[in-house]
Amino acid sequence: MAGSGLKEVDRRIKSVKNTQQITKAMKMVAAAKLRKAEFRAKQARAYSEEIRKMTRRAVSKGRGHPLLEKRDGGAIGFIVITSSRGLAGPYNANILRHAALKIQEVGGKDPGVFAVGRKGRDYFLHRRVSILQEFLGIGDEPTFHQAQAISHEIVTHFLDHRIKEVWLSYTQFINPLSHQVESLRLLPVEEPPADDSSMLRSYVFEPDTQTVFKDLLPRYIDILIYSALLESKASEHGARMTAMDSASKNADELIRTMVLMRNRLRQAAITKEIAELVSGAEALK
Repeated sequence: MAGSGLKEVDRRIKSVKNTQQITKAMKMVAAAKLRKAEFRAKQARAYSEEIRKMTRRAVSKGRGHPLLEKRDGGAIGFIVITSSRGLAGPYNANILRHAALKIQEVGGKDPGVFAVGRKGRDYFLHRRVSILQEFLGIGDEPTFHQAQAISHEIVTHFLDHRIKEVWLSYTQFINPLSHQVESLRLLPVEEPPADDSSMLRSYVFEPDTQTVFKDLLPRYIDILIYSALLESKASEHGARMTAMDSASKNADELIRTMVLMRNRLRQAAITKEIAELVSGAEALK
């Protein structure tokens, strides 16, 4: 009986060690991808923040473009960026929980989701939320062309009056251990708050407002979606690296516990054999 118990413990130790090798390898891969993703996200962040501020100031001084139209009736669309793979700790759970709350808060009647990533698509399908469009092949290095493809679908739905507003929910990268879920209204473009000092500036549109907005607003949407993709991907790699590091440490602790258990079983088996030998010797006297 003791021998079968020792074999079972040895089998479990070997299994945990094999799993630990996988988690360590995944941590190293995620760390390598994170360095590049973090660099790209930080490069795009400064530009996206500036174009967002500039566009919001511009629309506060001029109107007359379809992408700025505020409507009373219609559904609201939500762009939700998640990963297509798991093993990333609470990364997907956090963004999905935040997006679900935002949909309840501002979604109104019959909200729709533009799902970027398989996890988000499956989550909202399970809850019977309308999927307006799904984008599943983003990969580990999002490109600007992918962002433009998403932007094109968003703009098409908005201009066709299928949705009256568009909200974007994504995970902002802070550092490998910290990420923050953000939501912002993408369309129609929000104006800066009334106490913003930039509101005091005067603007001259050349050649005219329509021409400026025709180029500025699509670029604004492209850049914000592209930056959100980069931020989310860096956050995903950071979350996966952290999760795999924790899994490797937990495997170490489990292995130590099972080794101690194996030693105790072995000691018990040896003690039992000694007792049987002594008993047999006594019986022969």
